Amino acid sequence: MKVSIKNLGILEHAEFTLGDLTVICGQNNTGKTYATYALFGFLYIWREVFSISIDDKKIDQLLTDGSLHLDLQEYVKQSKEIIRRGCQAYTRQLSKIFAAPSDRFDSTSFIVEVDTGDIQLEKEFDREISTARSELLSITKEEKIAELIITLLTEKENVKIPKHILGSIISDAIKDVVFTQFFPNPFIASAERTGAAIFRKELNFARNRLLEEISQTGKNIDPIELLLTGYQDYALPVKNNVDFTRQLESVVKKNSFIAESHPDVLEDFADIIGGSYVVTRDDELYYTPRKSKRLRLSMEESSSAVRSLLDIGFYLRHEARMGDLLIVDEPELNLHPENQRRVARLFTRLVNLGIKVFITTHSDYIIKELNTLIMLNHDKPHLKRIAEEESYRNEELITAERIKVYIAEQALIKLEGKSRRTKCQTLTPADIDPKLGIEARSFDITIEKMNQIQERIVWGED
Repeated sequence: MKVSIKNLGILEHAEFTLGDLTVICGQNNTGKTYATYALFGFLYIWREVFSISIDDKKIDQLLTDGSLHLDLQEYVKQSKEIIRRGCQAYTRQLSKIFAAPSDRFDSTSFIVEVDTGDIQLEKEFDREISTARSELLSITKEEKIAELIITLLTEKENVKIPKHILGSIISDAIKDVVFTQFFPNPFIASAERTGAAIFRKELNFARNRLLEEISQTGKNIDPIELLLTGYQDYALPVKNNVDFTRQLESVVKKNSFIAESHPDVLEDFADIIGGSYVVTRDDELYYTPRKSKRLRLSMEESSSAVRSLLDIGFYLRHEARMGDLLIVDEPELNLHPENQRRVARLFTRLVNLGIKVFITTHSDYIIKELNTLIMLNHDKPHLKRIAEEESYRNEELITAERIKVYIAEQALIKLEGKSRRTKCQTLTPADIDPKLGIEARSFDITIEKMNQIQERIVWGED
């Protein structure tokens, strides 16, 4: 999936391709978060902005015959246009994604490109739609068959849902069959995540008190709409973090595929935070250090590292699904350099399990550890010896081809329709050598400068 951005915040013209592991690095205020939030927003709401209309005649046929057969190839042929229109509609929603005035995005362009010639219709699909009283529809697709079958599960006289709602239900099913193969389910840990962890109790108290007051007024007020009104000053990823943290009591009732099939990953994560998270039946959230299992610390009492990794920990244990995209804004927040290295190894482990990872970072430790994982991933005796001596595991190693790295910076680039290259704020692809790893200039320049200063301090007197 390739993303092209124009005039989004400080980013004037930028492109990036989503890899199995995607890294954006660079100095502060260079556009990393703009690119990250825009990507998350698109993956979070693409179903809403993609438009697939179902003709009323087809709905009439469903209601008359009790079933409807749709040729999915018809929608595959329209896929490029559906994506193009969807990107235009999404661009108009950016003010809501960023919680910013709409005029800031008047000249913004956000375009997603996928290889629509590679659309696969091999997988089976099965979905049932029910009302409060009865089953309504079944929507199915057999394996390797490019036909969607919609069947009424009740008498047509009992169908009280308007035609346009039926059309929307069928449209959503088509979107899932045709497009979910390109757009992974996103989960984001924003840079503001530590605050959500600290104020979780206050957020829940405010919510419950507000709902109680609404119920006592007796007025016809939509509580969801009223609650969302209080979130209007926060970007969508921040809202998402707050909501996830508030809903931990429900989240812990589920198990991820990692918890069921790869519990050693959770053990590695527990080693990083030095303990475990606990949510009680009363919806109280605690951290229990391994050194003192009887001790329960509130988030206010816990270290900043424990708070910054909270969302990731609950995601890994309870939410993670194969094919997800885990987005982490500055994973190094509050972490000791050793734990930054371990987080880098955790990310490559997740990639090898089938979860895509997207991060922004200022951490030279993370980049260097990724380089080590690339460099060790070769069939040479001395590399295997080093990996064993330093406790690196095969499942942590990664090839350079699976990583995309971009540097947010001012650079000369060739713009469409112009003969000369233009200097603008962009995302420059970093070179990744299969043997030497990532060349991250934004860190190397600073490190070299510091080394030069120290050399002058030590040897300058001579």
